[in-house]
Amino acid sequence: MLLDSCHSQIQFLRKMSFNAGHGCPRGRPAAPLPMYRSAPPRYHYDPSAAPGPIYNPQGGSNYMPPHPDFMPFHFPAPSQGSNALPQCPVRPPVFPEPPPFPPPSSYPYMMPNVTPPPLPPVPPSVPPSMPYPPSYPMSYPPQLQLPPPPSFNPAYVQPGGSFKPERSRPPLQYKSDTCSRSPERLRHYDDDHRHRGHSYGGYGGRHNREFGGDKRDRGCSSERRRSDSPRYKADYERGRVPSRHHEFVVCCADVSSSESECDSDGGGSSCSSSSDSEVFDVIAEIKRKKAHPDRLHEELWYNDPGQMNDGPLCKCSAKARRTGIRHSIYPGEQPVKSCRPMSNNSGKLFHYRITVSPPTNFLTDRPTVIEYDDHEYLFEGFSCFSHTPLTNIPLCRVIRFNIDYTIHFIEEMAPENYCVKGLELFSSYLFKDILELYDWNLTGPDENGQSGCQRFHFMPRFVRCLPDGGKEVLSMHQVLLYLLRSSPALVPEEEIANMLQWEELEWQKYAEECKGMIVTNPGLKPSSVRIDQLDREQFNSSVITFPIIVHFGIRPAQLSYAGDPQYQKLWKSYVKLRHLLANSPKVKQIDKQKLTQREEALQKIRQKNTMRREVTVELSSQGFWKTGIRSDVCQHAMMLPVLTHHIRYHQCLMHLDKLIGYMFKERCLLQLAMTHPSHHLNFGMNPDHARNSLSNCGIRQPKYGDRKVHHMYMRKKGINTLINIMSRLGQDDPSPSRINHNERLEFLGDAVVEFLTSVHLYYLFPNLEEGGLATYRTAIVQNQHLAMLAKKLELDRFMLYAHGPDLCRESDLRHAMANCFEALIGAVYLEGGLEEAKQLFGRLLFNSEVRFMCMFVQEPLTDRQLIESSPVLQKLTNFEDAIGVLFTHVRLLARAFTLRTVGFNHLTLGHNQRMEFLGDSIMQLVATEYLFIHFPDHHEGHLTLLRSSLVNNRTQAKVAEELGMQEFAITNDKTKRPVALRTKTLADLLESFIAALYIDKDLEFVHTFMNVCFFPRLKEFILNQDWNDPKSQLQQCCLTLRTEGKEPDIPLYKTLQTVGPSHARTYTVAVYFKGERIGYNFPQMAHQKRFIERKYRQELKEMRRERDRK
Repeated sequence: MLLDSCHSQIQFLRKMSFNAGHGCPRGRPAAPLPMYRSAPPRYHYDPSAAPGPIYNPQGGSNYMPPHPDFMPFHFPAPSQGSNALPQCPVRPPVFPEPPPFPPPSSYPYMMPNVTPPPLPPVPPSVPPSMPYPPSYPMSYPPQLQLPPPPSFNPAYVQPGGSFKPERSRPPLQYKSDTCSRSPERLRHYDDDHRHRGHSYGGYGGRHNREFGGDKRDRGCSSERRRSDSPRYKADYERGRVPSRHHEFVVCCADVSSSESECDSDGGGSSCSSSSDSEVFDVIAEIKRKKAHPDRLHEELWYNDPGQMNDGPLCKCSAKARRTGIRHSIYPGEQPVKSCRPMSNNSGKLFHYRITVSPPTNFLTDRPTVIEYDDHEYLFEGFSCFSHTPLTNIPLCRVIRFNIDYTIHFIEEMAPENYCVKGLELFSSYLFKDILELYDWNLTGPDENGQSGCQRFHFMPRFVRCLPDGGKEVLSMHQVLLYLLRSSPALVPEEEIANMLQWEELEWQKYAEECKGMIVTNPGLKPSSVRIDQLDREQFNSSVITFPIIVHFGIRPAQLSYAGDPQYQKLWKSYVKLRHLLANSPKVKQIDKQKLTQREEALQKIRQKNTMRREVTVELSSQGFWKTGIRSDVCQHAMMLPVLTHHIRYHQCLMHLDKLIGYMFKERCLLQLAMTHPSHHLNFGMNPDHARNSLSNCGIRQPKYGDRKVHHMYMRKKGINTLINIMSRLGQDDPSPSRINHNERLEFLGDAVVEFLTSVHLYYLFPNLEEGGLATYRTAIVQNQHLAMLAKKLELDRFMLYAHGPDLCRESDLRHAMANCFEALIGAVYLEGGLEEAKQLFGRLLFNSEVRFMCMFVQEPLTDRQLIESSPVLQKLTNFEDAIGVLFTHVRLLARAFTLRTVGFNHLTLGHNQRMEFLGDSIMQLVATEYLFIHFPDHHEGHLTLLRSSLVNNRTQAKVAEELGMQEFAITNDKTKRPVALRTKTLADLLESFIAALYIDKDLEFVHTFMNVCFFPRLKEFILNQDWNDPKSQLQQCCLTLRTEGKEPDIPLYKTLQTVGPSHARTYTVAVYFKGERIGYNFPQMAHQKRFIERKYRQELKEMRRERDRK
């Protein structure tokens, strides 16, 4: 019986929806219903059941002049009870005197046209026979070609059964459905919602004064008659429609207002920063969207395919649109063979249960519940059916509402009570008709014009807990039947009089049931909205108005204070002044007052109704239909685009593994190498579409986390940030970095590429001097060449970067590709080791496997037998004993200690300059790897500062002196007296020794040597700020002492005296700042010193004690 009643309801609604003009506002042709194109063939439209047309083209007594606002709709006569309120049209006229209409019982009741909703999907029925029939036909029986239906104008009366214009009467005035609220009610609303930060941006006094009486809250103004003209439509398509609004929120309204909140700051007009043509294009686009004739409300933003709120989503060229992850083109994807629609395809699909953790903002107090078989089934999320197994795919992480969420997909045994057609019907109804996610494409690339099946199918999980601890999932058929049962009108027109007479308790119960529900008004933009309150107050006893839907929404950021040029300019000046005062040694009272004034001006802009993010929307319930869906379903559904993008991207990375020739075990590491710093994964699709749908249909008041989560680990600019990060000591137990782009991997990969190039050139050209080797290395490691290697791997197809102007220029894209290639080499080195990185680099460089040439030595096994006959080698054995390493080829060690002034001899076969070239790259690699692992919070620039302080000439010379290398240096001085070597020479000795250690042993020995002699010094370097050279400290100090509103003063250097020979000169330089010669005590340096002392007071005390003991 229940199924039969559903079928009869469907047939009745279909008869209404398939008549031309019926169910469409203002007599427009009915929009196609996507949910019914795939309906079972047994539901047919019956042309004979359709009401006959009353339009007579030949002219007759039944002719009615066309009118775009009303059409006749036959309804049963209202009850004539004495206590019953008279039933009125949805938009009833307000008569100054009793209308001269005949009694209602004599003439049909005239009602405005109301559009039925896109009905929920009809559950497909599976035939009992085993062969599966083809998919549903996409066509219907031919319909009657009906002429345009007539409309009813309230200025016409019907004497004697025919309509004639009554020209003597003035046009009747209609009361707006969005009734103005009484002062007492407004005061009650204001007191009730002030703590929520909501403001009423709906249909209040200013709105009614501007737009007149016949203004519908569906976004259709009194100028609709003009909008139906062909000229208006042509202008609208060209985007030249003049707006009917007097104020437009253009990156925040009131830009041209005479009042300027920042006049006291000397800030100019905000329009000066918006003179660019692109800004005007944005303004024109926003005006065009605000003037859309089918807009539901001026504060509710809608989705258009390929469009954002302020313009097109993609401005790339036609060539660029054919590739790239940002265009939803995933390399390696192939079309999927279509599923059998009336089967569950159990042997073809893989089932995964989707959960989100933490559950904040996903568990609501009003969940969607389905009652079936005396049980309640609660919505808990979605199931995903994939055509391929989701193996080797890491968990999906996304930041939303300032909370770091993790999306889990858990493989489980697939349910059997569904068919693919039912899943497709539900997905089309939820994602297209309700949420309007038009830019979410799951089919992949087309092949011969056919896109194939969707890559993922989703099923809502309505479950009940079983006594044994298990869960029972409701069948998809019952879910679709529930949606059919739950799709009546929100306030039926024939029941409105009775509903207004309900007792207060009964009405409150109905309003509570509707609270949090999604209702839809098809044909408008947006079509669906969440009910936050439902009010039925009547302010005119003679006129019945529909109840009011109250929706608390969020205005898009670019249309609120956050996008206002005036606010942005004032905010930048406020932040700059606050930063200057925070670093100033002495703050003046006038500066404090100026900062307070700017803060008050910012607060004043934020509190303006046209600038606030929170808006209150009031809509008439006329034309709205229930959906049976609540906000928790939409909240979970908006996570699915993020998950599908994550899965598809990692599946295409498996194609990159084949191009690389190496399979990554840590998939997140490969994704990190492909992530440009401009990329931010928030929604997995058009971001404005997701924000609009969340605001219109998501939960009302989400809980927000700490806003610092977005930049807590990403911020790297500013002196204070520099000091804060550089004062952090290394971690003994390495932990993964929370910096989610590839700059750190690029820092490591650059050292790996330089090392591999240096080693190969050293072996390939045994007779080439250091200068020639450096020239070749520069040519190989330059960005232009690395970009060519990246193109061989097609990295531009796999890179993740922002869909904007960041990398539009070819030079910028090549530079990003070079950085991405270095990051990829760094990732391969981290997981696969040096050998895998060497093979990958060699295949790309030479199109073949790389085999480094062995160093030519006269004694291939060992040459230690020559020690007895050589005093030089005998002396070097003392150095071997000191460091605890015995060289297999001791003459390598002798060459490392041979200075350039020594001529060629048969013992060392040359000097140490070539080995110095190699040792420098080896030290860079070892130091880079150590810093990358033990300093996870440091960005690329911070790691570079630490590395420069660790492997510079001064540190290397100090280590060489501690090891006594100057005593073993081989020079051309025949007196054999100790020679005082310069810092650069000692540093060269150490680098040559590192090269000899690597050639004779391997890289592990170099790691051990630097762990003992170099890395323990990092703590002292950090505490003493040795990474910050004196000149940089002076520059930082001068920047903090700059005057607001002026260019920062730069210190000037003037050479006063030059002393010494040309190869060892000493310069005396004076520093001038603001025209004065300055000394050595600077406030900023003292501030940094105090910061370090407070943070590491105990460590400094221990270091002083150890120094005193020595």
